[in-house]
This record gives sequence, structure tokens and C-alpha cells, in this order.
Amino acid sequence: MDFNEIIGQKHIKSHLTTTVKNGRIPHAQLFAGASGSGLLPIAIAYASLILCQSHEEGSPAEIRCKENVSQLAHPDLHFVFPVNTNDAVKKHPVSSLFLDEWRLFVQNEPYGSLFQWLRQLGIENKQGNINVDEAADLLKSLSLKAYEGGYKVVIVWMADRMNTACANKILKLVEEPPEKTVLLLLTEQEEQILTTIRSRCQTLHFPKLAEADIAAKLASDKGAVPAKANSIAQRAAGDYQRALMILEDDGDMSHFETWFVTWVRAAFKAKGNKKAIHELLAWSENLAKEGRETQKKFLQYCIDLFRQALLKNYKAEPLLLFESANGDFAIEKFAPFVHQNNIFEITEAIEDAIYHIERNGNAKLIFSDMSIQLTRYIHRSSQNK
Repeated sequence: MDFNEIIGQKHIKSHLTTTVKNGRIPHAQLFAGASGSGLLPIAIAYASLILCQSHEEGSPAEIRCKENVSQLAHPDLHFVFPVNTNDAVKKHPVSSLFLDEWRLFVQNEPYGSLFQWLRQLGIENKQGNINVDEAADLLKSLSLKAYEGGYKVVIVWMADRMNTACANKILKLVEEPPEKTVLLLLTEQEEQILTTIRSRCQTLHFPKLAEADIAAKLASDKGAVPAKANSIAQRAAGDYQRALMILEDDGDMSHFETWFVTWVRAAFKAKGNKKAIHELLAWSENLAKEGRETQKKFLQYCIDLFRQALLKNYKAEPLLLFESANGDFAIEKFAPFVHQNNIFEITEAIEDAIYHIERNGNAKLIFSDMSIQLTRYIHRSSQNK
């Protein structure tokens, strides 16, 4: 995988290329941004530059080295990613036990999300974690001499999923790195990374992809006609994986829209209406039966939709990206109820729900509490008193 195959991010790619050419490669780097902005593909392409730099350009050795990296089979390239037990791995799950699945995932979904990865493993109803066993396994691998005598590169995907014990071991690796070892931590939630690790890493913030770059990629790789490619690129909000989801219409948005409409309508009716309260509790119970990753994905969808309603309310039409998946939801009718006097509280309530879901809280109680809060906020006046 080369930089010229990756969408946009010219400034990031130029910077990373320069670090290799000048021999000034930071031993610990934090790549922060959405997965759909290209964190993983760029990390792999960067690893290819680092690991293959000793070979003469265009030589058989360099070609073989780049092919090994592209196939995620280079002996000096190590991966760490969230896992959990499944039908094949009953206990002590670590990344090395899932490498075949990982290679297939990266080949098919280089811009993919954590939810898609867990779904491929058949564990979308579980949390994906990076535990202390993972750190021990990694340190053991890094204690060995580099196969080609040069650098070793470690890519930790979704590094915010490291538990405390694992993070503390990784901290020692960051503080006292083995010679010629490069650690790349990839995260969508920079604030969840241990502060002492963040402070010792060189951080690169990945901006959202340009609409033109996404549209061009959809046209060249997926055969989308220009008008459709441009429309999808606008709605994707700088995230290529989101663009692919819109293009392929995997059905999630339609389900999420139905759940959202049911929830909001019940919240509207709940003021002084005991029957509607029962509807909200029933809604919470049904959502609690879904997998945690599905729940979090839906809650993020809710945040996005409330923000879109706010934009509609304040007539920021050029920024409005929402289109109803099934035609049943009219955002122009909903928008007046989302305004400066409730958007912050609504967003905070949903973000709190995501936080507690991630920490294995009781889903039924979490969604019930969030729903009751919504009944108060959604009826709040838009007029300042």
C-alpha cells in the first residue's frame, strides 16, 4: 500500500515522507482522527516506507518488501487491535490469534470502523478491547531481533481501547523504546489515551477528507456517476467509510431512522402522559437487546441527526446533509424543536449514554434515563427568558 493509493491527506503524507527521507522518524506517534479519514491506510503506507527504505528503489528486494507490507505479512510489521472471545478463541484473546481475519478486513475495508471489524469476528454484541495479555505478547515479539536487521513497526489500531493495565505496559515501551522501533497509535478518541502516553507521542491530527477527493474515489473505484458521487461525498462529511455506507445502503440508516422517530415521538407525547412513558420504557428495553456496538453506533447517529435539525432550524442549508432513508421523517417539521436552549443538554445526555454503554452499564437503565431527560429538553422553549 503506497501513499499514492490513499485518498487526500497530502500534507500528512508529505510530512511522513519527509521524516523517513531525513532519517528523523519519531519513535512514538499518535494518529488522531476518524477511521474514515485514512488513519490505517496511511499508517500501513508509512510502515512500508520505513521498513523498505534500506532497499534500492525499484529493486526486487524493495518490491518484495512492499508486497509483504501490503499483504500485512512483513515479519517486522506488528499489529495490535481490539478483540474479544468468539467461537474459535475461547479465552485470552490477543491480536496474533486473529491475523487471518485482520488481513481480510484490511484488504476489504481499509477505512473500516470498529463496529465492522467486530462484526467480521462475529462479536458485534461484545466490546472490543486491548488487554494486558496483548501488551505482554507485543513486548515478547519486540524483544526479538528485526528479521531484516532494520526497523520494527507496531501499529496499534483503536488505541483508546487499551485497558489501564495494557496502557501502563505500553507506556514503558514509549518511555524506553527498543532500538529502531516505531510505535504508531491510531485513535478516534484521543482524550481516552492515557495522558502520560499522549505527552510522549508526536501527535498528528487527521482532518476530514475533502468532498472532491471522496467523490473522485467513488467515481474511480466504485463507478459512481459524477452527480451521485458528489451528492454522497457531501453527505459523508469527510468520512470515506460513511460514503461507502451511503453508496451501498447497508440498511443501518433506515433502521436507525425508524428507532429515532419512534423515540422522539414518544418523548413528545410523554409530558403528563403515563401511556407515552410506558412507550419510552418499552423502546429502551428493545434497544437494550441490541449489541453494544450497535447501540453506540445508533447513539452517534442520534447526535448527528439532532445537529442536522439544529442546522435546519437556523437555516444553514449549505451545511445540511440529512436525507430521510425511508421518506417517513421530515426534518423541517422536527427542526423547530431543536435550538440553542436544548441542543447542548440533549447532546450531553446522549454522550453520557455512550460513555456508560462503553463501560458495560445496564443498557435498559441507561436508555430509560436518557429518554426521560429527552422528554424535558424537547419541550423546552426556544425563547430566552
